[in-house]
Amino acid sequence: MADAPSLTAELLTRLLRRLLVEWETFNQRFFHGAMKRPQMMLGAGDFLGRWNLRGRSITLQQQMVLEQPWGVVLEVLKHEMAHQYVGEVLRAQEPPHGPAFRRVCERLGLDAAASGLPGAPPGPDEAEARVLRRITRLLALAGSSNTHEAEQAARAAQRLLALHNIDQIHARDLQRGDADLQRGSGGYRFRTVGPVKSRHDTWEQILGSILNTFFFVRCIWVPIYRPLEGEAGTALELCGTGTNLEIAGYVHAFLVAGGERAWEAYKAAEGIRGNTERRRFLAGLMLGFHQKLEQEQAQQQEEGLIRVGDSRLERYMDTRHPSVRSRRSGSTLETEAFTGGVEAGRRMVLRQAMEEDGGYRGRLITGAPDRQETE
Repeated sequence: MADAPSLTAELLTRLLRRLLVEWETFNQRFFHGAMKRPQMMLGAGDFLGRWNLRGRSITLQQQMVLEQPWGVVLEVLKHEMAHQYVGEVLRAQEPPHGPAFRRVCERLGLDAAASGLPGAPPGPDEAEARVLRRITRLLALAGSSNTHEAEQAARAAQRLLALHNIDQIHARDLQRGDADLQRGSGGYRFRTVGPVKSRHDTWEQILGSILNTFFFVRCIWVPIYRPLEGEAGTALELCGTGTNLEIAGYVHAFLVAGGERAWEAYKAAEGIRGNTERRRFLAGLMLGFHQKLEQEQAQQQEEGLIRVGDSRLERYMDTRHPSVRSRRSGSTLETEAFTGGVEAGRRMVLRQAMEEDGGYRGRLITGAPDRQETE
């Protein structure tokens, strides 16, 4: 592994303090304040996290903390806190990943695996791989210069995705696998997309609503800490199955890049200089695309394709984020640019161009070092 980026003494102090603040939050939220604060440390080695019972310390691998998304860091921290809870509160005499530990992870929706980065979806099984291949082929057809053919292919891809999720929900309701029981996540994962910012625009919030409403994931704005800058912000987290995260991640990248291209085209056509109206145009574009998908969903329902709720995904969200508060999208002044954006959004067609549209390259997390060691 490459050497981890270096931290100044000031940033290191801020980072350790932030990790302790996160520990305090999780201790209250998930463990009802049952544990006493441990010593928080960063270290190097072939591990991601380690709970030391005798020394009462939690050590996180520094390279992981600095290079992985903050949500992954927090999952490793919660994993080590589960070890701390089992050892100090339950006083269970068992191996590090014994039955008591797995029960705690299942209750909290944590990944109980002993290795690998949390949140990373496993490779799809053959059925999921076939669906992804078929959707990819349909999205490739959606790039056709024939407008009717492109629209039909995009609708077919969305219909296939809907049918796949209905089948998967029914299958999960009938049987829950031993592997999911051990991991404690029910087969669901998480991923953050987009930039970390102190304030997100209305168009970004509408984009989150598009993913949440039409692409079988649940979205939430989560606090993110940037260790190398010593600053905090928020980013959009997606929760769902591996297949749905793949597709929702692509759609997010496509709409961000496609929106920027549409804005540049609108500027050129209208003779606009500067970007004063950019946010309003993008808000209109996302709203127009949202409306388009609403119409297509209504048509699917008329054809007998009724979407069903995924209760297991909702439970995963409830355990992962037990204190969720709803946020309404901000209002936008309906200028000519906003109206032009709505019209452009209604004309947008999803197509397969992952590298071109935002550089989306599939799964964001790779590698499988040991999760933790416990003493």
